[in-house]
Amino acid sequence: MKKLSASLLSTAIVASMTLASAVVSAPADAAWAPKKPVEFVIMAGKGGGADRLARFIQGIVEKNKLSPRPFMPVNKGGGSGAEALQYLKSKDGDGHIIMATLNSYYTTPIRQPGLGIDISTFTPIARMAEDTFQLWVHVDTGIKSVEDYVAAVKKAGKKWKMGGTGKGQEDSLVTSMLEKKFGLGVTYVPYKGGGKVAKELIGKHINSTVNNPSEQVGFWNAGKSRPLASFTPKGKLQGKWGEIPTFEGLGHGSDMVYYMQRSIVAPPGISAEAQAFYVGVFEKVYQSPEWQDYLAKKGLIPGWLTGDELQSYFVAERAKHAKLLGK
Repeated sequence: MKKLSASLLSTAIVASMTLASAVVSAPADAAWAPKKPVEFVIMAGKGGGADRLARFIQGIVEKNKLSPRPFMPVNKGGGSGAEALQYLKSKDGDGHIIMATLNSYYTTPIRQPGLGIDISTFTPIARMAEDTFQLWVHVDTGIKSVEDYVAAVKKAGKKWKMGGTGKGQEDSLVTSMLEKKFGLGVTYVPYKGGGKVAKELIGKHINSTVNNPSEQVGFWNAGKSRPLASFTPKGKLQGKWGEIPTFEGLGHGSDMVYYMQRSIVAPPGISAEAQAFYVGVFEKVYQSPEWQDYLAKKGLIPGWLTGDELQSYFVAERAKHAKLLGK
């Protein structure tokens, strides 16, 4: 084999060095994107509002090819979301994990300070909506109004069973609001997830629930459950959901209003590039016709937030829930 000339060898070395330099610098200049499947943690059990929402979002991402790697839903609802919060905290800097939140994002760290969770350290991605609550009964009860409900509960006393997802959870706070407002005393029965709660009502194992629309809409459409009133301001919900009376509209006060945020966060310490990637993905999801249709059909209130504005919202809501919990 002939030896390369000195000039040719020199040219080859320079070319290879230039190519190597380009290869090394390319990732720093390129936009960040996940290199493996993204773990999409849900801080609640299967079948509830958070689970349904996260899996619906996963479908939009997949259908519209918004990510080069799939989003893989994983339920971690143990300890009222403590399992998910601790897991997210342990994944500092990991850009391949995101989490769908609900209000236990605030209430669980408040109720369980030993967890050592400071939500202000997590990376805010997007608030996709605010979810609502309604008071539900089985149609066979014959109860058709809040007045009927109050009379029935007072007559039954502690025999009246209100299903929910656990002490300190959103529905338990709303149940306490009901009890305080109307002088009631119910037996609160906890289950794993709002979907399970809804099924228990239809099975007549409990007498009433405070469920999100997505958890009861199927049973409502089938004529099995009945919403008595919404915990929203009058005129806030549209379409079929707007036809339901509100506690405020019925004259029971603006203090009978409660929302649950539906947001996405990531572990502490992920790169700004990874954060920007996820914000971009979820903004496209939010603007999609599929998501806007979902908001209308499932009784959700639109409300996009991201960045510092979202983090400030989280901190303010944490303070609000600390007061609700008497902490």
